[in-house]
Amino acid sequence: MNNSYSSGMRFGPSSTPQVIRNLLIANLAVFVGQLVIPPLSDLGVVIPERVWLHLELWRPFTYLWLHSVGGLPLHLAINMFMLWMFGSELALDWGEKRFLRYYLTCGIGAGFLIATLPFLPMLIGWGEWTTQLDLSTLGASGAVIAVVLAYSLTWPYQRIQLLFPPIAIKAIWLIPIILIFEFMGGRENVSHLGHLGGLLIGWIYLIQEGRTPGIPTPNSLWHDFRGRKNQKSQLGKSLRKPPRAVRPPPKRSLKRRYERRTMRKKLRSLSGEGSPKSEKNEDEKS
Repeated sequence: MNNSYSSGMRFGPSSTPQVIRNLLIANLAVFVGQLVIPPLSDLGVVIPERVWLHLELWRPFTYLWLHSVGGLPLHLAINMFMLWMFGSELALDWGEKRFLRYYLTCGIGAGFLIATLPFLPMLIGWGEWTTQLDLSTLGASGAVIAVVLAYSLTWPYQRIQLLFPPIAIKAIWLIPIILIFEFMGGRENVSHLGHLGGLLIGWIYLIQEGRTPGIPTPNSLWHDFRGRKNQKSQLGKSLRKPPRAVRPPPKRSLKRRYERRTMRKKLRSLSGEGSPKSEKNEDEKS
């Protein structure tokens, strides 16, 4: 991925802060240790059953420094590349202490979610899901995807040039695209729970910290939902057919008007009223 600025295109961050270098060196050193001492991986990965049933509580702290050693080190390379690409700019803007605190909180928090959530199906009686308790998880993916989340929310309109596919997108679309590729890839060795856990912990952390303007909160999401719902209802009302105009009462026919006039004359004659001419003629006769 390339970062695109108004001054032009360039590859990678403007500089690499010391905290990013230390994280890269630490992960690389642990990876070499895994190659030299194979039992190191089994000792540090997150296994829900080992964490809570055997109280091996160090595993959510150690799993994020370990990576898969089978075949090419793609797992380590991808995580470290994304950490360098997005974490460098974030650490330069935030400061090293703030960045390191966020990185470790998201990684460790995702580790505890990985160790805890597989127990929920067992607690509600879904026994066929208990095999998840034996699965092992390792890697910095939960912390790294939280870094990408923070980057996309800090600079949502930053243009990012993807290498594959070769298109330019806004940073706010990074997380949706990563999740689409992840779930459509169908790879069984990917910890979806770890990635989603890192996103959840990172989102909560940024909301509680209150230093990232424009971050969507539960209240803002609810208000947006209600506003869109009201807009749809108002639009639906405006698109409805207008009510039919009330027709004026039909005019009375000539026959009906004649009958009513005749009836009024009869009523006046019965009440003793008459025309002035008839009254004058009666006086003359008398």
